[in-house]
Amino acid sequence: MKQVARSAHVDTFTRENLPPRAQWPEFMFTLPELAYPPALNCAAELLDRHVEAGAGDKRCIVTDAETWTYNELLTKSNQVAQALIHEMGLVPGNRVLLRGPNNPWLVASWFGVVKAGGVVVTTMPLLRTRELETMIEIAAVTMAICDHRFIEDLDAAAPDGFQIFAYGGADQDDLTKVAASKGSKFKNVSTSAEDVCMLAFTSGTTGKPKATMHFHRDVLAIADTFSRHILQPVPKDLFAASPPLAFTFGLGQSLVFPLRAGAAVYLLEQPSPQRLLEAVERHGITVLATAPTAYRAMVPNLAGAELSSLRACVSAGETLPQATWEAVFDACGMRVIDGIGSTEMLHIFISAAGDEIRPGSTGRAVSGYVAEVQDEDGRPVPDGELGRLAVKGPTGCRYLRGDRQTTYVQNGWNVTGDVYVRDGDGYFRYQARADDMIISAGYNIAGPEVEEALLRHPAVAEAAVVGAPDEERGMIVKAVVVLQPGAELGPEPAKTLQDFVKTQIAPYKYPRVIDFANALPRTATGKLQRFRLRER
Repeated sequence: MKQVARSAHVDTFTRENLPPRAQWPEFMFTLPELAYPPALNCAAELLDRHVEAGAGDKRCIVTDAETWTYNELLTKSNQVAQALIHEMGLVPGNRVLLRGPNNPWLVASWFGVVKAGGVVVTTMPLLRTRELETMIEIAAVTMAICDHRFIEDLDAAAPDGFQIFAYGGADQDDLTKVAASKGSKFKNVSTSAEDVCMLAFTSGTTGKPKATMHFHRDVLAIADTFSRHILQPVPKDLFAASPPLAFTFGLGQSLVFPLRAGAAVYLLEQPSPQRLLEAVERHGITVLATAPTAYRAMVPNLAGAELSSLRACVSAGETLPQATWEAVFDACGMRVIDGIGSTEMLHIFISAAGDEIRPGSTGRAVSGYVAEVQDEDGRPVPDGELGRLAVKGPTGCRYLRGDRQTTYVQNGWNVTGDVYVRDGDGYFRYQARADDMIISAGYNIAGPEVEEALLRHPAVAEAAVVGAPDEERGMIVKAVVVLQPGAELGPEPAKTLQDFVKTQIAPYKYPRVIDFANALPRTATGKLQRFRLRER
């Protein structure tokens, strides 16, 4: 698809920092539903369209405390857009950082930014000051909307002139109060289908996150491929998911997919496996999405649970072990839908549902995508042989400023960094990650980032981090630490360092196992031999 609509962005930062078009992957729009118009605002397609069609009184967002209709979400989103423009001076193309747990006002803020032609940069509330500073710098963010309970770290990370709209508090300048003073109508900015509407950050393998750039058309494409053809949602569905909206897996399951279908979503700020299971029983959830570790944790309680409403369970974030799939199936008869996606591709591109599922296999290329297994030179390998997973479709990798663009995109293919085997029926079976990324309980964790956090402690001389196999979480973060001569860490040295790391980076990244050594294994030239650490 060639660009056929002029950009609406006044702030041209994202357009100027797209990688050269020659370095983009080949995009494919092979399905009729992927033929998007040149002028497209995805917020209008996901939200306004349903109200215009007469479904405004239908429920849209459900929590334990309240329910918002499509009319109410549209009104609040329109008011947020006006508040951003009138109070903060937002112009199309400005990046707006969002920080908060999954709740209705976070969704309204997402829509408000996109309706106003802004670029959403959604972050997890677990992130600490240093991590927020990095994202703000990379994306050149100048304003944010933040849940009032999570403002401290953002305040500390904010550079001079940075504007923050808090929501959910009692102050008179709280976004909820300012928005209420605005009118209910708003004329959406007529963005191009190829205007960037969101930046999603990867963890990366070097410790420094990379920003992936996604167009308005990309947001709709993930709904019109994976959701439409695998989940097949209907307006009466009620979705629920554990990942935060900052994860593209969570964005799809908790915002894009239900609203594209005119369905509803149940939002839970602290979605533990037990609370998700209770929500299925209490609210009649029909489509559930979470990580494999959560499904494993639910198994003991599945047999006695009331799950008659549940028609689809989605697993992503890490590979779904066959043993976990079988345990869920044996407990309740549910056939969990596995899938692999990536932040670069925005959502899932290989999956299978219903009777098409083969336990232990991820599935086949989702309608709209093609996939193959390649050797190091980009040539397809015979079925049954190991190789690198390569994918094409309506979405694809565009790194902000082209950071490592030619590593991920090669010969028009998105090369995901996963090692796979394909069988003669076109099913793909996951083997391993090709890099040093640690995937633990659905979270991507870069070892070097954890190493850096450990090294900030004055007692630590050297640190190396690897992934260690774990039955419960798939992998865990394991650190090997060399202490400074004479350093003392008290009676529980490992816990002391673990607690310290939790103050430096998001707590879920902390090393669950710490070994102490006199030296780290290195080559003659001083390079760390990580494979020796994995052998320990």
